[in-house]
Amino acid sequence: MSSAVESAGVRLGLAENLPQFLLLMIVNALVGGMVGLERTVVPLIGAEEFRIASTTLIASFIVSFGVVKAFTNLLTGQLADLYGRKRLLVLGWLVALPVPFLIMWAPAWGWIIAANALLGVSQGLTWSVTVIMKIDLVGPKSRGLAVGMNEFTGYFALAATAFASGYIAQRYGLRPAPFYLGIVYGILGLALSILLVRDTRGHVRLEAESHPAPAQSLSFRQVFRLTTIGDRNLFAASQAGLVNNLNDGMSWGIFPLYFAAFGLSVERIGILKAAYPAVWAILQTITGPLSDRWGRKGLIVAGMWVQAFALFVTAASREFSGWLVGSLLLGIGTAMVYPSLLAVVSDVAHPSWRARALSVYRFWRDLGYAIGAVSAGLIADFFGLRWAIVAVAAVTFLSGAVVGFVMNEQRKP
Repeated sequence: MSSAVESAGVRLGLAENLPQFLLLMIVNALVGGMVGLERTVVPLIGAEEFRIASTTLIASFIVSFGVVKAFTNLLTGQLADLYGRKRLLVLGWLVALPVPFLIMWAPAWGWIIAANALLGVSQGLTWSVTVIMKIDLVGPKSRGLAVGMNEFTGYFALAATAFASGYIAQRYGLRPAPFYLGIVYGILGLALSILLVRDTRGHVRLEAESHPAPAQSLSFRQVFRLTTIGDRNLFAASQAGLVNNLNDGMSWGIFPLYFAAFGLSVERIGILKAAYPAVWAILQTITGPLSDRWGRKGLIVAGMWVQAFALFVTAASREFSGWLVGSLLLGIGTAMVYPSLLAVVSDVAHPSWRARALSVYRFWRDLGYAIGAVSAGLIADFFGLRWAIVAVAAVTFLSGAVVGFVMNEQRKP
């Protein structure tokens, strides 16, 4: 799992950089926990405390998060190359600090939307940087493993926090108690990032030395076009990433309302909302390395189709056991897709423009949050919550088919 490449005290490989790798896993767990605070509780705050009847309006907090995070992602790779990874990580945590206070004290729904815009900026900086830094550290041999471990820690913490916030809300109310966790996460994340994290631009330079030089230096505009439509593998990855987060954004905004409509308690909703990212998180420690060994394409296609089936199961069920099966299947499918897509982008992109390519991919992927929330909210308002889930399931199935037809396998088993 390690690489023998070394220069001037800088080495590539997991074993060679294990302390920093583990530290970044802890930091990303705190990053994921900040999002987990909102998975169970915030849609219910809109419906129960602010008496918002429109599903589209309740989902507006996800739109602000998704749009802002997407555009922040777009800038992060460029800024990370210019100013360093660590500076952006620290900045991201500084932006995150006011978020739990804004939600705790919000007198109107607009405050929640503003808090999520700040959270989007923070996540676009912190989560993007932690995954970029892990890929920098391990070099080309273990990218799938690095991405899998990064996403494991982030989404496992997200799941644990989604469960914990539901448990706390059931006993102490929707506000302010569940958001005390966010204050702790913010302070710890900022302290670790300032005091212990080291920049990884030296690792990028070292890896670039072992690669053939690109024919020309690519501008950001060229990287954006190449990642979006110019390269068939990058296009396939970008559209699949967008649809993956489209169904995640739908589940974030629609599932709590759908389950509550059947009389499910906040605590049991929290269990369902935790089961999906928990399975997603844990299995990425397996699917990430498997993509290094088996190749990326098959895992992505199968994973998208498993997600689609999971959503159909959720829409067809009317009780907790069926929804739990749907949540578990959704986690399995997402675990197959998520690290594999990031690894595809890293496989195709040259080290000199990899951070920018990852940022463009993450732009399209996280724009899916906003598209999923708006489209699912509109469908739910006109046709009902169940039809919103079914529509997103169909789109997810089609996206997997696009990958099957368009993507060429880059990593040979």
